[in-house]
Amino acid sequence: MPRIILEACNDKTLFLTGMFSNKSIKIFLNYWLGPVLFIWLTVALWQQIKQQEDLPQAWLHIRAVLFSSQVWQLVLVACLMVVNWSIEARKWQLLMQPVQALSFMQCLKAVLAGVAFAVNTPNRIGEYGGRMLYLPEGKRLDSIPLTVLGSFSQLLVTLSAGTIGLWLLYAGRLGFNLPATWHANDLWLGVLCWLMTTISAVSLLVYLRISWVLHLIPKLPSWAATDVPVRILLRVVGWSVLRYVVFLFQYILLLQLFGVTENWFAAIWLVSLQFLVLAIVPTIALADLGIRGKLALELFGWIGSNSLGIVTTSTVVWFINLVLPALAGAILIFRIRIFARST
Repeated sequence: MPRIILEACNDKTLFLTGMFSNKSIKIFLNYWLGPVLFIWLTVALWQQIKQQEDLPQAWLHIRAVLFSSQVWQLVLVACLMVVNWSIEARKWQLLMQPVQALSFMQCLKAVLAGVAFAVNTPNRIGEYGGRMLYLPEGKRLDSIPLTVLGSFSQLLVTLSAGTIGLWLLYAGRLGFNLPATWHANDLWLGVLCWLMTTISAVSLLVYLRISWVLHLIPKLPSWAATDVPVRILLRVVGWSVLRYVVFLFQYILLLQLFGVTENWFAAIWLVSLQFLVLAIVPTIALADLGIRGKLALELFGWIGSNSLGIVTTSTVVWFINLVLPALAGAILIFRIRIFARST
C-alpha cells in the first residue's frame, strides 16, 4: 500500500510540475514576450537608422521643405502611407476569410506587426510571424500560405509593371540620357525583356492555378494546402495593383517636391524598374536604404542631375513606408497576448 501511495504521489507531483511549467510558459509569453519583442525591434530599428550614411544630408533637405509652401506634398505622401498599408490589410482580410473572420482593424494591426518583424529579417520573412500573433491558436499555421499568396500577388504586379518598363526602355520610348557605354536596343536588354515577360506570364499562371500547383507537391503539410477561388485571387490582384499605384504616386510627388524631375511619365517607369530590381535582389528592408540610394542615383540620373534630391526621395520613401509603420507595429506588439488567457 505505501508503494502504491508513493507512486500516486509521484505521478501527481509530475503532473503538477508539468502543469505549473506550462502555465509559467504561457504567462511569460502573454505578459513578457510583447515587451521583449518591442525592446528588440526598437533597438534594431534605431541601430539600422543610425547606420544610414545619407540621412544627415537628406534631413537638411527635408527641413527646408517642412517650412515651405510645398509641405502639403510631404503630408500627402504620409497620408498615402496609411492608404498603402490599409490596402494591404484589406488584401489579407480577404485572403483570411476561409480560415478566420477578422475585422479590418485586426488585419491592420497584424500587418503593422508583420512590418515590424519584416524590416529586421532577410527578404522580410519575419512578416509571417508578426501577422500570426494576431490569430487564435490553431489558425496560425493556416495563415502562412495565404500570407505568401498575398505577397505573391504584389510581386506579380511588380514583375509585370517592371517588364513593361523594360520594353519601353528597349523601344527607346522614354527619352533617357543613357550612358555612352550602352544603348537601349542592345541585344542583352532584348533578351532580358523576353525573359521577364516569360517569368511574368508563368507567375500569373501559377498564381491563378495555385491549388493545382500545390497538389503536385508530395508530402505537403495539411496547413500548407490552400484552395482560394479565382475570383478572390483576381480581387487580391486588383488590390495589389491599387497599392502599386499608391507607391508610384508617392514617388512622383517626392521626385517633384525635391526638384528631381517634372517628367512624370518617364519617372513612373523608372520607379517600376527600381521596384523590379529591389524585388529580385535579396536584402533586409532596413538595410537596403544604401542599395535604394545607389540604384535611384543610377536610374534617375538618366532624367535629372539633382543627386541630393534623388537620395532624399529614396530616404523619405524608405522612412515613411517602412520605418514609421515598423515603429507602429513594435508599439502594438508591446501589448500583444499570445494566448487568450493563461490557464
